Amino acid sequence: FEAYGADISETGLKKTNERLKENSLNAFLVKCDMKSLPFIDNCFDAIICLNTIYHQRLREIRQTISEVNRILRESGLFLVNFHSKRSHRYGEGIKVEENTFMDRSGPEKDVLHHFVDQKELEQLFRNFRIVKKRLKEKKVKNYLRSLWEILAEKPKGFG
Repeated sequence: FEAYGADISETGLKKTNERLKENSLNAFLVKCDMKSLPFIDNCFDAIICLNTIYHQRLREIRQTISEVNRILRESGLFLVNFHSKRSHRYGEGIKVEENTFMDRSGPEKDVLHHFVDQKELEQLFRNFRIVKKRLKEKKVKNYLRSLWEILAEKPKGFG
């Protein structure tokens, strides 16, 4: 199969390229914003977006999901995760908008984190068929790490 990677960060692309070489793998890497993907309509069978989409405001998350829908083929799959409102980090930092907070310090200083619940997930994926949805939780140093994992399918006849 052909693999493509997209990142807005030169550093992220460089690290990805290094990891690909270390593992004797190939992928086409593109520098871009996930809200405006430089690919033609209906060109991918599957898209994986882990630990990234929630680093935006809700409006931008919606734009990203719309872009994924645009470039995904009918019956194509979208694997994505989101921070859950159950996470210990929910409500920490500077409130940017409802359910979106920016870290004040640490390794993710000034980084946005949007948190969702089941109702919001269903709204975000209303144009997809949710194949699998699970709340993945674990304790890390007495803190709850809570992430929603979603596997969604682009329905036939959509887009």
